[in-house]
Amino acid sequence: MRATVMYGARDVRVEDVPDPQIQHPTDAIVRVVLACVCGSDLWPYASMPATEQGRRMGHEFLGIVEETGSEVSGVKAGDLVVAPFLWADNTCVFCREGLHVVCPHGGQWGPNGVDGGQGEAVRVPQAQGTLVKLPVAEDSALLPSLLSLSDVLCTGHHSAVKAGVDERTTVTVIGDGAVGLSAVLAARRLGAERIILMGRHKDRTDLGVEFGATEVVAERGEEGIARVRELTGGMGTHAVLECVGALSALETGLGVVRPGGAISRVGVPQYGEIPFGFMDFAKNVTLTGGVAPARAYMEELLPDILEGRIEPGRVFDRTVDLDDTPDAYRAMAGREALKVLIKP
Repeated sequence: MRATVMYGARDVRVEDVPDPQIQHPTDAIVRVVLACVCGSDLWPYASMPATEQGRRMGHEFLGIVEETGSEVSGVKAGDLVVAPFLWADNTCVFCREGLHVVCPHGGQWGPNGVDGGQGEAVRVPQAQGTLVKLPVAEDSALLPSLLSLSDVLCTGHHSAVKAGVDERTTVTVIGDGAVGLSAVLAARRLGAERIILMGRHKDRTDLGVEFGATEVVAERGEEGIARVRELTGGMGTHAVLECVGALSALETGLGVVRPGGAISRVGVPQYGEIPFGFMDFAKNVTLTGGVAPARAYMEELLPDILEGRIEPGRVFDRTVDLDDTPDAYRAMAGREALKVLIKP
């Protein structure tokens, strides 16, 4: 089959790899119908050292079950399913607590002999606990929004949940990428009536306004902090959803959070130390967030998509064939596309 392999910074190839096979009775084989490129894929795309063996790519996909192992129930051949960006058994003590990201029987798509999602098919470990059946046809117009359950929608939702967003909280979202826009959607869904979106790409922030942002702040750094404080009467917002992962984004979050508020980080951090000093401590600011346990949220969010209350698939603004996946990376890295769908 064909699949996407990254060999180093800006070196993405689509090439022949072995077809997936059932290896364990808990496996399933899924033919990929739709996948995509994630913003987090752009970090290795910018800086990954060159390798000879390459790295299988993609952690967001939905598709049709073709085969299941003998111990898999709940899904069967012919079912349309979506997979979260990490696989897990959904039964261990951590999964039962909603912490699928640390499931001792789980793992990542791509490494250790596991297929990546940016390919024609995937062997899914722990298929019964990982896969969520979708009650729509393979050609449904809802597929892009349903694919967002794999990562971005659940990640945006996680940022809002960890920050305690509800109808009483004011919110600042830092970042106008797909996760940031999903965080706007999530904050509005949880009841927030005032959502300030910090971003400077008008086509994206316009979508953010349609998703529920009430104000847009294009300024960055100290100017951006001053603008948010001006909008909030000098107080800042109760919740800050940091959806970038850069140190500058965290510093902005510390500058705009209200005393007693929370900063929720879901952007993959590209720094090792946190500038959290005495004044932040004195203001009783909470720093929270982390890798989203997407599997814990998928069934909660699914009905809102099926019933048309939210349309998170609007973050996808370009579609390519599998062989054009390298161009999808280039377009997203160059800010020519927000988030790119891949159709094998």
